[in-house]
Amino acid sequence: MPVAISEKENILQAVKNLPDNTSIEEAMERLYLLFKVEKGCRQADAGQTISHAAAEKRMRKWLK
Repeated sequence: MPVAISEKENILQAVKNLPDNTSIEEAMERLYLLFKVEKGCRQADAGQTISHAAAEKRMRKWLK
């Protein structure tokens, strides 16, 4: 059975994997991206998704 990794451990690992010359702003952007990806995965696992057609419709509105 896989061992659950805490969010704090995920954050620390993400920061450790950044290049040494990373700015605070870049680190924050990376952490925010990882947060959004994880949130999307949780939503998908919970069945909170939309169809491809609905996504295309939304994108057309955004790209006007």
